[in-house]
Amino acid sequence: MSKDDGFELWDLKVEVVAPEGAKIWCGAHVGDYFELQGEMLFLPPGQGISIYSLASVLPLLAAKQRQTDSNDWMSTDAEIACPDPHCPSRLKITRTKLRRFNHADTTAVPLGDNDANV
Repeated sequence: MSKDDGFELWDLKVEVVAPEGAKIWCGAHVGDYFELQGEMLFLPPGQGISIYSLASVLPLLAAKQRQTDSNDWMSTDAEIACPDPHCPSRLKITRTKLRRFNHADTTAVPLGDNDANV
């Protein structure tokens, strides 16, 4: 087993986009954003995000952080529709920086623990 227990994840920026002049119903404003660094989500001071909008994008973020095949739709598709069918906004996911993590710093389960793969 290698002593290097490192792996890489992309930092992500998730930004509200919408057609010019569109009425946004979810409380967001074009340009609102949050950043994801590892497992930590950061919002700019004084800015919020709708829990419904957040719920629509959360299941995709862990996959977007990982290296994907160039033919995989996760590599090419970047905009997630607002869950309100009347709201024209979308959340645009952009990979911003590749960050390195160490397995031992992210979990109590040691590498090579065969019981963890059950």
